[in-house]
Amino acid sequence: MALSKLDNLYRQVILDHSSHPHHRGTLGKSNVTIEMNNPTCGDVIHLEVEVNDGIISNIAFDGSGCSISTASASMMTDAVIGKPLSEVGNLEQMFSDLVQGKDVADAEKLGDAAMLSGVAKFPTRIKCATLAWKALEKAVVETNSGIAETSSIHSHEEDILGENK
Repeated sequence: MALSKLDNLYRQVILDHSSHPHHRGTLGKSNVTIEMNNPTCGDVIHLEVEVNDGIISNIAFDGSGCSISTASASMMTDAVIGKPLSEVGNLEQMFSDLVQGKDVADAEKLGDAAMLSGVAKFPTRIKCATLAWKALEKAVVETNSGIAETSSIHSHEEDILGENK
């Protein structure tokens, strides 16, 4: 089955983010550090987020994962940097709905991450695509709860099994 030109473009963008991920590495300074894994396929993410005045001023990720997991993390960092925490939660929910095949209004707010909508056709890959977003969601919750104000948060070996988002 031949890919349409649009499908091929999406595939190329995903491969580019996977091969040359944006914001990969670590931050010298972060408010929150989250580590999560997807034991189903072995994806692991180490996410560092710097929040100033309720806005994500810097973000970086590292770890190991499949191409979809890495591309999604790269796309996520691009989508949320400079955004207020109040908006980031909405973006996470929007992305989760998108990769589950639900209709999403304003998907363009996700930037390149909207191109991962095709993951919905492969249910076993949904957790790969959402790992970075779940880590970000946890970082936002911990920042909003005030836990992250005095020191970094380290949530080691959290997994996403059993989560339906």
